[in-house]
This record gives sequence, structure tokens and C-alpha cells, in this order.
Amino acid sequence: MLAPMVVGAQPQGVPPAPVRVAEVVVHELAPTTLVPGTVFSRDDARVSAEVPGVLIWVADVGTPVIAGDEVARIDDTQLQLQKTEAEARITRERARVRFLEKETARLRELLDRNLTSVTQLERTQSDYEVARADLAVARAGLARISDQIERTALRAPFAGVVVARVLREGERVSIGDPVVRMLNPGIKEVVARAPLEYLQFVRLGQDIHITDGNSELTGSLRTIVAVGEERSHLFEMRIDLAENSWPVGKTVRVAVPMADAREVIAVPRDALVLRRSGASVFIVNAEDNTAQQISVVPGMGDGALIEVSGELQPGQTVIVRGNERLQPGQAVTIIEG
Repeated sequence: MLAPMVVGAQPQGVPPAPVRVAEVVVHELAPTTLVPGTVFSRDDARVSAEVPGVLIWVADVGTPVIAGDEVARIDDTQLQLQKTEAEARITRERARVRFLEKETARLRELLDRNLTSVTQLERTQSDYEVARADLAVARAGLARISDQIERTALRAPFAGVVVARVLREGERVSIGDPVVRMLNPGIKEVVARAPLEYLQFVRLGQDIHITDGNSELTGSLRTIVAVGEERSHLFEMRIDLAENSWPVGKTVRVAVPMADAREVIAVPRDALVLRRSGASVFIVNAEDNTAQQISVVPGMGDGALIEVSGELQPGQTVIVRGNERLQPGQAVTIIEG
């Protein structure tokens, strides 16, 4: 263990330095390795045509939409004509049904007076049942055409933004042809792949640290695809991100544990003072409110915390702001925040 460097006397004429402090803690840490990852939207879809026809309108790229909003429209002229024809067919079949219904009732009355034959009544009843079936078929045909007309409007399956127009106005589409691509930029995840030997050290719900080189975020491990690819021998991880994090498509680095976590003495990274003579931290001497410098050896990092080895004990007060120009033994004033 390294011995603490202590200066007991306050330098003459030096006022107490304002500092912010934190606590030395025991924290579980594991060595990590950085693997590449990419930010994706969990809601990312190509909206496809459900009826054939010619596109007459497609939403512009960048258009924000909510679920159910129209993002493209197919010309429905031919379908409208078919709908008119189907409605006329229903009118005709309904008239037949009404006539045969009355005719059946009339023949029953005549049969009661022996003025017609049973065969004639049965033939009319049969025609009446066929007419009712034809009316049901006509109504189903109208419902099918109405449904196709409704599907000429391509609608957003979720709230998001249009990011690409695969086809344009005037182009003909068939069933299943993608027309626009849209995604929800507010529901994001990081997809990363790591070597299979680290699979045993990750678990669902685990906090995973992610960085883009300038900032660092923590996400929850939502999915583990525990199957390695034949050539690369990598498994896949999907990590949930907050809505206000990096944009979709951002390349990031993901910290994957390389071993089981262990308990270590840790301090905030800002507590480290790095000089040519080595790394150290300043703790506050509770007896006289002076700064005591202690040499440490940095170890593993975990977000804002870093492992340190030295003459430190959990619960001690370590200085995290205002330590850059401190001198050993200098009086300090602790400020809030």
C-alpha cells in the first residue's frame, strides 16, 4: 500500500479553497472491452402497397406523422367504378328477393285453396333462397371493393417520420411493393456484437456503458441473441436508449464485461489528480477541514466511477471539484452541489 502524503500546516496567507466533495465507495466493477455498435430505431418499417394501381401522392421525406396518418395514395378510379357496379348489383338482387318473397307468400295462399301445385310453390321457394344467396354474394363483393378503396390510402403503422420515398407519384405499384420508409426516432436501441467468450458475463437488464468518444450514456440490455455467427463467432446485444440520446445511425462503442464483477474501492473520475509524479486524490481531513493528498493507482472504470488502490477507506470524503490547484494541508470550504 502507498503511504499518504500529508502536510499538516496551512500555508500562510492562503485562503480556504472552495471545493465540492463526494464519498469514497465500495462498488462492483468488471474489466470491459469496447466493441462497435450502431444506434437503430426499434420502429423502422417500409410501408407497402396492398392494392395495385398508380401512385397519385407520396409524402415528402421528413414529414412527421402519427399512427394512422396517410403517407401515400393510389388512384382508386377503377375501384370506384367497380363499387358503383356492385351497388347496382345489390339493388337488382334485393328487388328479386322482395319479388320472390311476395310470390312465395301468394302461392302458399293459392295452395291452401288448391289453386296451384306444390311443385310450383317449391320451385318459387328455391328461387327465393337462391336470390337471397345472390344478394349476400353481392353485398360481400361490395364490402371487398370498399375495403380495397380504403387500402388505396397507405397509412403510417406508428408515429414517426418519413425518411425515404422508394417510389414517386405516377409510378405503378403491385401488391407488396414498398412505397415509403418511416421510423420512430424516439424509440431507439444500440445493436452491438461481441465475442462469444464474453457471453457468460452479460445478463438481461444489465446496465451497459456506451460512448461516442465525446459523451457517455448508460443503457439497459434488453435482448441477447446467444447464437454466434459461423465465421465471426459473435453474439448480438440490443441495448435500450433514452429518447433524447444519440440520433439513429450514430456509430458508438459499447463496453462489454470481460469477467465477473468484483467489489473495489471507487471514487468519481473527477477526484483523480494526474501529475508527472503519478495519480492522487485529495480527501478532507474532518478534524481541521484541510486537504490531505493520497497517492493512488487507478484501475477499472465504470461510468463516472473509477477503481483506485491506495490508503483510502469507504466513507471518506474525497474532493471532486477545486482539486486542480490544491496544496497538501490547505484549508478548504465545502460548497453544496
